Amino acid sequence: MAATSTMLPLGTATPDFQLPDLLTGRLVRRDDFSERVGLLVMFLCNHCPYVKHLEEGIAGFARDYADTDLAIVGIASNDVSTYPEDAPDALAARARELGFEFAYLYDESQEVAAAFTAMCTPDFFLFGPDRGLVYRGRFDESRPNSGKPVTGRDLRAAVDAVLAGEPVSEDQWPSMGCSIKWKDGNTPAYAS
Repeated sequence: MAATSTMLPLGTATPDFQLPDLLTGRLVRRDDFSERVGLLVMFLCNHCPYVKHLEEGIAGFARDYADTDLAIVGIASNDVSTYPEDAPDALAARARELGFEFAYLYDESQEVAAAFTAMCTPDFFLFGPDRGLVYRGRFDESRPNSGKPVTGRDLRAAVDAVLAGEPVSEDQWPSMGCSIKWKDGNTPAYAS
């Protein structure tokens, strides 16, 4: 069943995180990116058809912004006991196939997903230079079987504004995707 973003209030401070990178094994912290102008946090997984629909576009987006002042982090938070294709080894293998050029982190406890009020995969959160939330919502208007091309238009416009030191439009639409798969007894109140 499809879920949509919670649309965390604009201006919200970046929640703290400290998680292992699926590709390197190193611990990655929110504050590792304090020198960058923007920080994009994306909640992703392997099994969701909405993520599968966008994953090549996300990989291209990351390549397009690789040499800019934007830090990009992917986070996987699904319960692997019910969705084994979202286990760390499978996530790392798919990230390598796609050529992801960003840290891809594993949130085994699901505490980081809850701190961000992540609701679905994919879910996107862009923070500006002061690490206040300036954009949350969709990559673009494309959905599986919609016939609309994957462009990343909405997220690109927000990132370009941040990098240019300009305000981000408050006209934002929720992302849509598969709900985060919470472990038994771990579902946060906002997702119930």
